[in-house]
Amino acid sequence: MRFLYKGLSSMCIVILLLSFMAPVQSANANVSVSAHSAILMDEDSGRVIYEVNAHEKNRIASITKIMTAILAIESGQMDETVKVSSNAFGTEGSSLYLKEGEKIKLEDLVYGLMLRSGNDAAVAISEKVGGSLDGFVWMMNQKAEEIGMKNTHFSNPHGLDNTKNHYSTAYDMAILTRYAMQNETYAKIAGTKEHRAPNSTEQWDYVWKNKNRLLTQLYEYCTGGKTGYTKLAKRTLVTTATKNEHDLIAVTLNGPDDWNDHIHMYESAFKDYKPTEILPAGMVENMENKIYKGHVYIKNDFSYPLTSEERELVKVKMKLLKPQKAWDDKRKIPEVVGRASIYLDGKKIGTRSIFYGEAKESFKQQSFQSSWAEVFEAVLGIGRNG
Repeated sequence: MRFLYKGLSSMCIVILLLSFMAPVQSANANVSVSAHSAILMDEDSGRVIYEVNAHEKNRIASITKIMTAILAIESGQMDETVKVSSNAFGTEGSSLYLKEGEKIKLEDLVYGLMLRSGNDAAVAISEKVGGSLDGFVWMMNQKAEEIGMKNTHFSNPHGLDNTKNHYSTAYDMAILTRYAMQNETYAKIAGTKEHRAPNSTEQWDYVWKNKNRLLTQLYEYCTGGKTGYTKLAKRTLVTTATKNEHDLIAVTLNGPDDWNDHIHMYESAFKDYKPTEILPAGMVENMENKIYKGHVYIKNDFSYPLTSEERELVKVKMKLLKPQKAWDDKRKIPEVVGRASIYLDGKKIGTRSIFYGEAKESFKQQSFQSSWAEVFEAVLGIGRNG
């Protein structure tokens, strides 16, 4: 690792030229799908590995229920009991066959929602968590805006074609899935093959088997997902898969051969891309400036899926504040003293703040939302200070 210093009036810049042992190749040229819209996204970094019409708005059918599930989980009411209303009981389409007045735990409703795609469960969940179906739909759209789903609008919790104002994109659904998969409860439910739930009105229990055949039969590396179908949306599918600690998300909309679409995308990417640690967490080594030497560190590592061709195209540029005379008193050295920007073939793909002090515990267990918020605020702070 080599450091080059170039003086500026207010900053010194350190440029690191990195090489990697990542023997992988490009996958995109080998991928084709039956779906009208599709995307394959790296879960950790958010990198889009493959896409076709990924930002085109389309009906999405029951993959809508990913949003319904994560809102229910985040409500903190999973252990509470839900009384099934006449409105939920009368919901058309795929069903858990809940009875009006039946009492069932919210957690079990979420399992039924995700494994059997129960539209009655979706309405029951929305009324419990949102106070009403309309209140829950408002929550769905607020969450979509919060996590960056820019081309999405929800008008119901189940995805039925009862309105024209219910749509999303393959990209937005990948963003939603990436967000949801940070939640351990969601990941567990989405990856469950069979769930048994008590039935308050009968002598027998509910037993729900997951409709996601990629998870249950077709692909050993599948870790979860959600199926969908309506006459207007056609087949929609979201899945996740992990192989050799590489986590991927696949989405297809209007995909007549969606099972094979997902397997083909996954296998191409697992073969040709490898998650590569570009910037490790911990102390930044080889600092020559005595103020910074042994005292600057990065909290969160930065990894990115790369092909063998791309590994030669990565650069990390570090900018550090120029030390001030006042820093003779170490208490006056700011916590954030710089930033590292990561580039692939000249395009910025990420950034990390550089902290002064003793390297502290890595924050890898934080959700990516919190991690990026911290970095973003730190970068703004550096900008304000020169």
